[in-house]
Amino acid sequence: MSNGQKIGLLGGTFDPPHWGHLWLAELARQQLELARVHFLPVGQPPHKAGQEITAVSHRLQMVSLAIQDNPHFVLDPTDCERARPHSTVTLLPLLQQAYPGARFWLLLGGDSLRDLPTWTDPTRLITLCRLAVLPRPGATIAWDPLETAVPGIQTAVDLLSGPTVSLSATAIRAWLKAGHMANYLLPTAVANYITQYQLYLADNT
Repeated sequence: MSNGQKIGLLGGTFDPPHWGHLWLAELARQQLELARVHFLPVGQPPHKAGQEITAVSHRLQMVSLAIQDNPHFVLDPTDCERARPHSTVTLLPLLQQAYPGARFWLLLGGDSLRDLPTWTDPTRLITLCRLAVLPRPGATIAWDPLETAVPGIQTAVDLLSGPTVSLSATAIRAWLKAGHMANYLLPTAVANYITQYQLYLADNT
């Protein structure tokens, strides 16, 4: 049933999911004419080893609430349900198996593209999917060093265009731990869930 379908992949810790995630997903869906976008919460991100991360059950529920109003968005637990280590390059073959014939776009912000050479086997990664990248205003993409580190990357990227939302989950967590409200930073259902379960309080760190 997935033969030929174009599927966007938005991975992340989603701790918590916010408007920036949703905007990137919708922008990519429209501009690349994707059939759907899969939100893929990661169980234990390799780059956050040793850091305190909210339980995956909470993060899955928050993503589910965040995307519930968009029929083209899908919660996909594949990454958080598999054995460690969690890296994107080992996730793609699992998704190819699950959705035979589908074409995949990995959705990234410009800052993640800059950091791609530090990922696990980025050269293989760009043979498994294309990259849909939303540049940040004023942050020029330095193609020459990227191309040196990951040969062929420039031809693997589709640049998105549109406004950017400068939100980060790290900043939102800090804001909440300081006792502030999350109104207008997160979908209302996610903000209500955080309040209900008292996530990101100062004494939860």
